[in-house]
Amino acid sequence: MALTASELRQNVYRLLDQVLETGVPLEIVRNGRRLRIAPVEGGSKLDRLVPHPDYMVDDPETYVHIDWSGEWRP
Repeated sequence: MALTASELRQNVYRLLDQVLETGVPLEIVRNGRRLRIAPVEGGSKLDRLVPHPDYMVDDPETYVHIDWSGEWRP
């Protein structure tokens, strides 16, 4: 559902709180164009991970079978 700019102006604080609580973006129609108000910080930390495709270049099974006992210090 999209709101007009006048509807936004009448309920701006309530609508902004609603976006923050639900995380659902709010769409406003102004002069035939759509604008979106959405929370910047949202989602899980996993959503913000940056991929590093060349970090682990070996087969993961290689690391499973390495003897790490010489590296471990209590």
